[in-house]
Amino acid sequence: MARRRARAALLGTAFAILAGCSASAATDRPAAAPPPPAADAPRPFASTYTPRPAADTAIVGASILTGTGERIDRGTVLMASGKIVAVGANVDLPAGVRVVDGTGKWVTPGIIDAHSHLGVFAAPGVQGHADGNENIDPYTAHVWAEHSLWPQDPVFTKARAGGVTSLLILPGSANLFGGRGVSVKNVPAVTVQQMKFPGAPYTLKMACGENPKGRYGSRGRAPATRMGEVAGFRRAWIDAAEYGRKVDAYEKKRARGEGGEAPKRDLGLETLAGVLKGDILVQNHCYRADEMAVMLDVGHEFGYKTRAFHHAVEAYKIADLLAKEDVCVATWATRWGFKMEAYDAIEENAAILTKAGVCVAIHSDEQRLVQRLNVESAVALAAGRRAGIDIPQEEAIKWITLNPAKMMGIADRTGSLEAGKMADVVLWSKNPFSVYAIAEKVFIDGALILDTSDPATRYRSDFEIGQAVGEE
Repeated sequence: MARRRARAALLGTAFAILAGCSASAATDRPAAAPPPPAADAPRPFASTYTPRPAADTAIVGASILTGTGERIDRGTVLMASGKIVAVGANVDLPAGVRVVDGTGKWVTPGIIDAHSHLGVFAAPGVQGHADGNENIDPYTAHVWAEHSLWPQDPVFTKARAGGVTSLLILPGSANLFGGRGVSVKNVPAVTVQQMKFPGAPYTLKMACGENPKGRYGSRGRAPATRMGEVAGFRRAWIDAAEYGRKVDAYEKKRARGEGGEAPKRDLGLETLAGVLKGDILVQNHCYRADEMAVMLDVGHEFGYKTRAFHHAVEAYKIADLLAKEDVCVATWATRWGFKMEAYDAIEENAAILTKAGVCVAIHSDEQRLVQRLNVESAVALAAGRRAGIDIPQEEAIKWITLNPAKMMGIADRTGSLEAGKMADVVLWSKNPFSVYAIAEKVFIDGALILDTSDPATRYRSDFEIGQAVGEE
């Protein structure tokens, strides 16, 4: 009897709990999706980059290519508190400043690579490090390269030895929308946030041409042709515009204090809508002249602007159009003929474009060239001169400094030696357009990150520790 009463009491309690749960579910049902973050909310995946301690430093007596189109012989670069303070032939030095003798040497802004895959296709090149392409669907605008980036990639150190102080790390080109890129400072780090360039805008990697159509056409799905690619872009932008309208309408209601259910967040459409608002910069992998012209038309149709075409080996054929549209080009000098769309590549591309008024960058796209961007620029410079296009070195240095900074949306902070900018500076043993030039000292935000005369600055990633690196 007592047992039956205890059981009845237990069942009564259970029914009461279930009834309470049902009532709570009926009255406190959550919204279908949390509202988008407020404008003043902390940004996810925010940069934690902090400049290293830096002594006030002056490099004196060097030939200086400022990145602004000027050359100063026997000049001085003064750095203090991580910033450029003064650049010129006659600079007064404050007491206590560390002086570096630059006599017979050259100074440039830090080299910037506007198209890199370091950290996402990391060394050694094994399948376990192949994290640059979400290679399952042509529409992967929802992925972010920074979530693959491995800061321990030993090539970051080798790039620093080539004078590289900042990079744009992009997803690969397998998909129409490859995902977001991330700008980084080339400093030793353990987390990507410690490298992430503070305040740099996000970028979107797009790709047209042989890569997407070959990848997916071979699987019996779209896009299988270039016309299929363009149709895919257009459909995606239609969806993005609709998504943006819904989010904007909700935000306006919320600002008026009205209720309403927030649209469910869609990470891919969120990125594309950011492009349409002008907040995210388009970096478009595209080789052929005709395709670049078509992609400009797609931008006109949907109201977005392409910041730069990458690789763009036929850009010289439409130099006037690119200048008119104010679209930059990131390219090489020496890569040719490795696929059909690269067949008409010429070494004079950068010089022809520069003469036409196009913003040009020399980029790497791979692990060896990133260490020698100054030499690749010299090849492009020499090719132009052979063709009768004499681009001054004062202008050509922009190919690997100011112009890539412009493509990345950070030219107001780095890319040239101007007062108030980040003290990202390289001291070269010789003219940087010489194959014999060595980046002897590399400063990032005024801190001496690499000094070839100081073994203590020869950083090795954790991955390299314990591995033979040749004779000491």
